[in-house]
Amino acid sequence: MESVLKFENVGKRFGHCAVLSDVDFTVHSGNSFGLAGLNGAGKTTLMKCMLDFCTVDSGKVEIFGLPSSQPRSRRRIAYLPERFQPPHYLKGSEFLNYSGRLYGSKHDLDAVRIMMEDLDLEYDALAKPVRSYSKGMIQKIGLAACFLSGKDLLVLDEPMSGLDPKARMRLKKKLIESREAGKTLFFTSHSLSDMEEICDRLVVLHRGSMKFSGEPRSLKTLHGESDIERAFLKCIGDG
Repeated sequence: MESVLKFENVGKRFGHCAVLSDVDFTVHSGNSFGLAGLNGAGKTTLMKCMLDFCTVDSGKVEIFGLPSSQPRSRRRIAYLPERFQPPHYLKGSEFLNYSGRLYGSKHDLDAVRIMMEDLDLEYDALAKPVRSYSKGMIQKIGLAACFLSGKDLLVLDEPMSGLDPKARMRLKKKLIESREAGKTLFFTSHSLSDMEEICDRLVVLHRGSMKFSGEPRSLKTLHGESDIERAFLKCIGDG
């Protein structure tokens, strides 16, 4: 099975503060892989190191077998940041066109219509400027750009942010369909129940260190809990 992401003893410091310490795991092709942890656990920093937004102080990161510092390693990635904000002066359709050109994907109106339905976003909203969008609509248009990119690896930082229950359900269905279609998913979420439903594997980060790596059910078994949230709290020593 192809190694899509590989973190080898990754460490990162900001001044005297160790944000990541000896993070070591691999994400294989076709996996749905989750990063769980409290606020400040190091999840977003780990993603930024992977995407070369900041450099690691120790260890290394590989994407599709290439050092993450090489731009060509990221050619097969679509990314949605935690605080996504598209250019406010663009209409929704213009943003999707622009994103498609950046990703090198063909703009297919039928595919866009289907994607809008899949993510519970009115097609007519694409004719409006994104500055008029609600937080949930902005999140949906960002997710749509990622799914329409056709990339092999989707990197999503808190993809459920701002979504109502109906949209969350639609997104979970879309993520599961993408995994079944052979895409690799790597995402963070504060919803452990969502991770349990979607993920093949997950890593628990706490204060920059790995506390668990494996299947969600194994986390529950390890800590003798039937509820994944209780198991998570025990895992980080707060149960």
